[in-house]
Amino acid sequence: MKRIIGLTGGIATGKTTVANYLATAYNLPIFDADIYARDAVSINSPILQAIAQRYGQQILLADNSLNRPKLGDIIFTNQAERSWVENLIHPYVRDRLIVETQVIASLLVFVVPLLFEAQMTDLVTEIWVVSCSEQQQLTRLMQRNNLTLEQAQARIHSQMPISEKAARADIILDNNSTLETLLKQVDLALLRLS
Repeated sequence: MKRIIGLTGGIATGKTTVANYLATAYNLPIFDADIYARDAVSINSPILQAIAQRYGQQILLADNSLNRPKLGDIIFTNQAERSWVENLIHPYVRDRLIVETQVIASLLVFVVPLLFEAQMTDLVTEIWVVSCSEQQQLTRLMQRNNLTLEQAQARIHSQMPISEKAARADIILDNNSTLETLLKQVDLALLRLS
């Protein structure tokens, strides 16, 4: 039977760390929804054109690519606008993930930050949630993305709370400790459900 791990969690909880480990240590194919979401808004794509039509040309950079920080300022402070943008992008991402499942035979990983919010749980056979404290999340996000506390909080609060995601998970990976501790949990999770 095909095994599809849906790897999710909040922003800056450690999903990429887990995905990279699964790719390097276990040679698993990793399909990242964020990459498909970026493809969805590539230069001259119909989705980017719709976004530019809604928000004006100032949403584009000089090379006609998406001004991500500017879009972030809009959608992370306005639920209705975030929903509008997500309703354009999520179907595209879903279709790309479905295509990938046709190609790979046995075990693969979908990294989908908004697995629950985008209602893509039906695409996976098990759900892994990477979890950490909100304080760790804030610290990591502010450092990684060079954000203010308010900007980081807006991004965290735009997503379903980690506690809700964890309650719906098959596996919870606790990333409040060391990298070694996190990766041991990944090893055990792969064995436990195999």
